[in-house]
Amino acid sequence: MPLLEARELTQRFGGLVAVDKVSLAVEPLTVTALIGPNGAGKTTFFKMLSGELQPSAGEVYFKDQRITKLDVTRVAQLGIAKSFQITQIFPKFSVEENVLVPALGATRGAFRFDAFVPLAGAKRAHEIAEHVIEQVGLTERRRMRASDLSYGEKRRLELALALATQPQVLLLDEPTAGMSPTERTAMVELLKELRKSVTIVIVEHDMDVVFGLADRIVVLQDGRQIAEGAPAEIRGNPKVQEAYLGTGGVHA
Repeated sequence: MPLLEARELTQRFGGLVAVDKVSLAVEPLTVTALIGPNGAGKTTFFKMLSGELQPSAGEVYFKDQRITKLDVTRVAQLGIAKSFQITQIFPKFSVEENVLVPALGATRGAFRFDAFVPLAGAKRAHEIAEHVIEQVGLTERRRMRASDLSYGEKRRLELALALATQPQVLLLDEPTAGMSPTERTAMVELLKELRKSVTIVIVEHDMDVVFGLADRIVVLQDGRQIAEGAPAEIRGNPKVQEAYLGTGGVHA
């Protein structure tokens, strides 16, 4: 049974159909990549999965439960976290304080202004924060103010914020965008490690990243799904080559 499933999701903005009956089935502990040219509908589709945008038609299911009409907060509470293309961190907070905010939310419910007051009940949140910071390789930076991190470290911190909510599914929007080759390689290795414990869905333009990570790839063009399959199938798919990756073929 798929962990996360979209059934013929459609999104209309007036007379424009941005996403047209796109379906997706994500199996547990896999990496699914969503690719396509600019304007293909990837971001809109992602927003419907996360609850940021309500679909005009179609359904979203998580663990066989219909979540179509739930807002982004409730979807996150159920276990679906999203990391954005543009970093969304608290620049004046330390790395540890940044991660404690979602960790406290996961363990205590809605954020309260006593969040950083030492409380016995916050012990679990501190444990989660410590573990997640170690996961993303920022232990030596945990006391550093977020604004002082390098770009690649900020992206890792944002990933940590998502992981601190203890998600079962992680939605990543362009996780390597703007990174140097070294930072990109490090992020791919981190995601390979994370896939052992969390299901990942990514929107990504870098084909090396996509073919290096994905178990399945879904290709969109003009809001429509034109292909879906394993990386080898997508690499050799004539429709994909013509519509998105060039007639010269797909190179990983």
